[in-house]
Amino acid sequence: MQFVSTDPAFEIRSARADERLPVYRLLELYQHDLSDVWDQDLDSHGEYGYALDEYWFTPDSNAYVVLVESRYAGVALVNRRPKVPGGTYWLEQFFVLKKYRRRGIGAAAASALFDAIPGVWQVGQMPRNLPAQAFWRATIGRYTGGRYTEVRLESGPWQGVLQQFDSQAPRSPS
Repeated sequence: MQFVSTDPAFEIRSARADERLPVYRLLELYQHDLSDVWDQDLDSHGEYGYALDEYWFTPDSNAYVVLVESRYAGVALVNRRPKVPGGTYWLEQFFVLKKYRRRGIGAAAASALFDAIPGVWQVGQMPRNLPAQAFWRATIGRYTGGRYTEVRLESGPWQGVLQQFDSQAPRSPS
């Protein structure tokens, strides 16, 4: 899914082929930010590492970049591998640099993504990532007017808190 969404404060768009390295580096920063809740170690190159081939070579997986004044500010990875039955899209990763947080950019970028890709979304957070859980409950709650479901997955390959909602459903005015 290719799209561009612009706002005076930010832009979110599909990552271009030549943006693989910036996306990879943003994900390194993301993994560092999560190092207190995501148990992983650096490899022999001093990197966490993130396999990105699927987001460049698989039609049902896409990478998006968030820019502020044409500067990289965040990244989103989306695929069609929902974690529970009934979903269409899984927000694999979503990250905004600390410099741009608490300015409404993350929530606005997520909403633009949901608007651009209609379907049943699933957004998950790790069990110990309480700030992310609060962000997504507030963001999805505003986006859907409170019309979303939430479950806690405690077994299986992915565990954590998951919100599900339909981005095609009628929404309350913001």
